Amino acid sequence: MKRLPKRAGWLPEGGPQRLLTDDEIRLLGESSFFVRDGFVDEALAAEARAEIDRLAEAERLRPAGISRGMNYRVEDRVRGDLITWLDPAEATPALAAVHRRFEELRDELNQQAYMGLDYFEVQIAQYPGGGAGYDRHVDAFPGSPNRRATAILYLNEGWQPEHGGVLRAWLPDGEVREVEPVSGRLVVFQSDQIPHQVMPTFAPRWAVTAWYRHRSAVI
Repeated sequence: MKRLPKRAGWLPEGGPQRLLTDDEIRLLGESSFFVRDGFVDEALAAEARAEIDRLAEAERLRPAGISRGMNYRVEDRVRGDLITWLDPAEATPALAAVHRRFEELRDELNQQAYMGLDYFEVQIAQYPGGGAGYDRHVDAFPGSPNRRATAILYLNEGWQPEHGGVLRAWLPDGEVREVEPVSGRLVVFQSDQIPHQVMPTFAPRWAVTAWYRHRSAVI
């Protein structure tokens, strides 16, 4: 298992002309996975955290479930986060800005990686600590026209190793990566190619996830 330090070995932030670098596009094609630091600045991340906290105080977050349809159920031993869906038409300013960044990412993935992404949905998740996590899973079945790409943005200022909560990801070549959920960090991967898991979390942990869908998919 390969565990990287907070900064060493991560790709640099992109330049002003393009959102993604050539290396990031290459990694998404070769490994189905890349990590980017500084996707949003700390001021935006801090305000987004505050807005999520206000949603939680207003009881707008609900325990996340697993499966779909008739099989949908809440099992906190499998998945322990609280969630809500982000509607850009009703979003508070910082979360609306985060949504726009995900929209820019969608456009860049289409222009540079030719992914044909159209719709996307955004979910806010807060892990309360106390060992809450999310067991190993994939975001889409292989070959499905449903979710094509997943992008996870972390908002956790001052995250420490003892807080746990790393994202463990199994890459197609057998490498296992662990990503600390530090503020401003973005993880992007092909939804049907990367099994992943949120390890037990021992401090409040905030994440915003976008799932991008192919034009043939129905939400």
